[in-house]
Amino acid sequence: MIKRITISIIFFAAAITATAQEADSIPGNLYFNSAERLLLTDGNLKIGGYGGVHYNQSINKDTRYNGKLDVHRFIMMLGYQFNNRTQFITELEFEHVKEVYVEQAFIQYKLNNYANIRGGLLLTPMGLTNEYHEPTNFNGVERPLLDKYIVPSTWREIGIGVSGIILPVSVKYQAYLMNGFKSFDNQARIGGSSGLRGGRQKAAESFISSPNLSGRIEYFGLRRLNLGLSAYYGKTQSNLYDGIRKDDEVAMAIADSSVVNISMLGADARYSYQGLQVKAQLYYTKLSNTNQYNQFTADKDGGDLGSSMAGFYIDLGYNVLRQAETTMQLIPFIRYSSYDTHKSVAGDLQRNPEYHNTVITTGLSLFLEKGAVIKTDIQLVKNGSHDKYMATLNAGFGIMF
Repeated sequence: MIKRITISIIFFAAAITATAQEADSIPGNLYFNSAERLLLTDGNLKIGGYGGVHYNQSINKDTRYNGKLDVHRFIMMLGYQFNNRTQFITELEFEHVKEVYVEQAFIQYKLNNYANIRGGLLLTPMGLTNEYHEPTNFNGVERPLLDKYIVPSTWREIGIGVSGIILPVSVKYQAYLMNGFKSFDNQARIGGSSGLRGGRQKAAESFISSPNLSGRIEYFGLRRLNLGLSAYYGKTQSNLYDGIRKDDEVAMAIADSSVVNISMLGADARYSYQGLQVKAQLYYTKLSNTNQYNQFTADKDGGDLGSSMAGFYIDLGYNVLRQAETTMQLIPFIRYSSYDTHKSVAGDLQRNPEYHNTVITTGLSLFLEKGAVIKTDIQLVKNGSHDKYMATLNAGFGIMF
């Protein structure tokens, strides 16, 4: 089902590219992340960035906790335009002061006004936060937990595909052939409360045993509204396929037990009207071969992968300074979220109620300017095995330029 949807995205994009005509302006409900902004910037050498400093404090009337102070991440983005068709973008990330990652590194070739070929280290086009993960693009100090554990952000792999914006039909699209999650490299990498998160390879000496399909369409033809549909289909990757004979049925059967099939579907919406801001997301992931995988990895730090995962959230905010004579914005917000990495299980595995979380986050975002925000919030988290919410106070600032 999801595979057919993803393939349809590719053919739909190709068909409308051939007939579309260029429009004169870009509407306000067409969104861009940092890399896309750099691609639209004039000049040969392009520079941008984003990041934030955070304070997190657990709150409990019976227990004392130390607060945590962290330069959570700072990112420098560099781009170069070789000519009017060929560009390169890279994103260098420093996390917790001491960790260094390459988050994006791709080359883009412009076929025409409506279609580009991209290849390299790409963000998987799934949902809102994975692509629009800069701190000025979401409420709350930390990224939503739904996007952390179900998508999971920041999810990127090496791939190649097409992308573009077709203004006359109000469509933005992406379709890629990408490397997949790592499920096994002599130990289990996915499962439990973190779902697929531990399988992100991040292009760090990653290996591939089968490519995956990923696609996304955003429709912005309705005023103030942006609707998104994302799909992902494929298999996880296992190092057990490396060097085995294709006619070795035993070795192939063992390798087959170390992978799972993934079908992921996401829908999202963004709406703004005067000072009102509304965001909503819904994800569903179906996993097959999980019973065999759990049996195979039971003594290899695994054995706890659900056969489906799901989650949603709705986020409401309002700029109370909308009618004031200022460029500043003060946005009180509230977000309700629910997600479960054990939505269903297969075989003898028992559902773990601790993997079903309800999250309520409420706070303030003060935008000093469009690219600079000070944030504070209270996050309440309750899982299925507890009656009470655990509270965390968060504060910090974020920038994007």
